[in-house]
Amino acid sequence: MAHIVEFGLDTFGDVTVDLEGNPVPHDQVLRNVAAEAVLADQIGLDFFGIGEHHRSDFAVSSPEVLLGAIAAQTKNIHLGSAVTVLSSDDPIRVFQKFSTLDAVSQGRAEVIVGRGSFTESFPLFGYDLQDYEKLFEEKLDLFAHLVHGGPVSWEGTIRPALVDQEVFPQTASGKLKTWIGVGGSPQSVVRAAQYGLPLMLAIIGGDPLRFRPYVDLYHQALTQLDLPVLPIGQHSPGFIAATDEEAKNLMFPHYATMHERIGRTRGWPPLSRAQFEHEAGPEGALFAGSPETVAVKLARSIHGLGISRFDLKYSLGTLPHEHLMESIRLYGEVVVPRVRELLSEMESNTE
Repeated sequence: MAHIVEFGLDTFGDVTVDLEGNPVPHDQVLRNVAAEAVLADQIGLDFFGIGEHHRSDFAVSSPEVLLGAIAAQTKNIHLGSAVTVLSSDDPIRVFQKFSTLDAVSQGRAEVIVGRGSFTESFPLFGYDLQDYEKLFEEKLDLFAHLVHGGPVSWEGTIRPALVDQEVFPQTASGKLKTWIGVGGSPQSVVRAAQYGLPLMLAIIGGDPLRFRPYVDLYHQALTQLDLPVLPIGQHSPGFIAATDEEAKNLMFPHYATMHERIGRTRGWPPLSRAQFEHEAGPEGALFAGSPETVAVKLARSIHGLGISRFDLKYSLGTLPHEHLMESIRLYGEVVVPRVRELLSEMESNTE
């Protein structure tokens, strides 16, 4: 039986420059993200995810509002977060926002919840970073109760208990599709299985196939819990242009600037061109190059990990909207059909 794979896009609403190198204001960046989502829907991609940040280099602080606007302009594509920083939000409000999105999009809403790798939301919303672990664990536990629908009874230490609490609006299907985003911790993989939620692997460096043990661990945990097989996805950065050199030359200065800006607060050294070339090579986590190069690399990762969804994080620092639109077009119209061909060949060779 053919391995069914979905293909999506993720963006953090990175603040871009225009083709002359001038910064684009936040309001225009948000409208550009909506246009990118509309194109993704038109060319038949499966998912469009928007991440949440609270800093000057990313324009999206409220993904759900933007996703609602996109829902009104699209027909088929599923819409969701990438990721929702659950630790610094209210799980009930998150559920209500996405169940509302599910209604206006006629059942196309998804949520990817996670810790997030940025912490600006904690002081902004009055949370103590010392409570990082407890906040995530308890809020995820509550959210996992909510997504299955029906009255919720829950007790923890971070808020008053809930007893047979109804939360509205309920979804038409009775369940809100929710993934747990994981960066590479075995405990997080097992936790996703324990909650019976699909797993989204954030693979942003190194060989994606090194995550195979996490895939196996997740399957083992589901089996031990007598739960059915659930989807596993991969989120990785990338950019597509006509040739390998064009893609890398267009992308590198913007990607390196983003890496340096974030790295200043995290102690990263500047990104060298050699490091960039390695990550963009056959065994790196950067899916950058010509359509054929990216397709071959994607097929290797999808087949090697056995995943059923790949989300390309296509926004890359200040890289202009016009280049992002062309990358999206090539991804949907050329790369995805080619990956399906390559996967079909791989599967027939292993039968």
